Amino acid sequence: MTVKENIELKVNKVIKSEFLEVIDESHKHAGHVGARPEGETHFHINMTSSELDGKNRVERQRLIYKILAEELAGPVHALSLTLKGSND
Repeated sequence: MTVKENIELKVNKVIKSEFLEVIDESHKHAGHVGARPEGETHFHINMTSSELDGKNRVERQRLIYKILAEELAGPVHALSLTLKGSND
């Protein structure tokens, strides 16, 4: 299973989303610290979920960071997030 697939699986297991897009942006960081030649180190998540309604930006980010703690401690060097509630 790829890192991207693992991220999708873990997030979907905890949060029911209306929209989830995990983008591998590793190619944009080739040669930078933390980048590996095979990629899968830098990701961006776009997500919309009613489960994020009522949570501020920091609470939303912390939820994702908690879900992906293992990946962030290992293969994922950088993670950017665009998280929206259904009412945003």
